[in-house]
Amino acid sequence: MSRTVVVTGGTKGIGAAIAARFEAAGDRVLAPGRETCDVTDEAAVTAYFTGIGPVDVLVNNAGISTSAPLARSTLADWRNQWAVNATGAYLCTRAVLPGMRERDSGRIVTVASTASHVGYRYTAGYTASKHAAVGLMRAVAAEVTGTGVTANAVCPAFVRTAMTERSVRRIAENTGRDEAEAEAALARAAPLGRLLEPDEVAFAVAFLADPEATAINGQTIVLDGGGIQL
Repeated sequence: MSRTVVVTGGTKGIGAAIAARFEAAGDRVLAPGRETCDVTDEAAVTAYFTGIGPVDVLVNNAGISTSAPLARSTLADWRNQWAVNATGAYLCTRAVLPGMRERDSGRIVTVASTASHVGYRYTAGYTASKHAAVGLMRAVAAEVTGTGVTANAVCPAFVRTAMTERSVRRIAENTGRDEAEAEAALARAAPLGRLLEPDEVAFAVAFLADPEATAINGQTIVLDGGGIQL
């Protein structure tokens, strides 16, 4: 049976791959970008989800990142990353959860990061906000335990996306390496020895959103080839 799936930040990168996977399965997929629904704006989120009707699967994928040593980071960057990565997931989850509880059916999956489990240099705002996003999923999972609703997260290492391309450029600029060398350095940081592809993240999201995955709740799937073992 076709489901209604919302993938925030679903117009490019990981989000586009997730949306395409659900569409291929025959689901009705809505992939709002910031122009359609600013996930940091409470009124915009409320209006958007009120307008689209019942949601069967919510994928909190919208995310941003910046990189700087803590002493040179700005409060604006900190607030922006928390607003999108943590508050955005909170607002969207809060919007769909009552309906899912009423129907006793629903899947909430948040796209986090390996930075939700460990600390990385120069990513204080991103790392802290992704820890918060995973904490949110665990708290929601505790609320829906024993129902037909689940809340989980996927936590990939670096994925071949525009966001990672920006990280590669920053590394190249700061180290004097060319971009190919900078990308290879990122790849070596994960046991896989390569960047993840967006479709690999989409597979994990679809797995957690499957109707048969009712017993999987409050969990994180780390996609890094085995470096972080929980």
